[in-house]
Amino acid sequence: MAQILDPIPTNCSHHILCCYANTTSKMQIARIANIDNWYFERVVFPGQRLVFEAPPEAILEIHKGSIASAIVADRIPCVSLQVQEAPPPNSKELILC
Repeated sequence: MAQILDPIPTNCSHHILCCYANTTSKMQIARIANIDNWYFERVVFPGQRLVFEAPPEAILEIHKGSIASAIVADRIPCVSLQVQEAPPPNSKELILC
């Protein structure tokens, strides 16, 4: 999966595919701040799923609140958000995000 905006730093030799779902009725900001030389921040709307690549040691911060102030609501290790790559086309394996 290519991340055209803000690619993973070149010094990260390994990365994982992750998925976060906003199951709330409010907009959230998803941010990874613990990886040097990398800026990752996305808006996640209610009901939306965010699929992204990250180093295994990354921690996804979920911020909620108003535009003027945001509160860190959760800190999730990206390894717990890891999903499997898509199976071959003829596979009957089901991948859930």
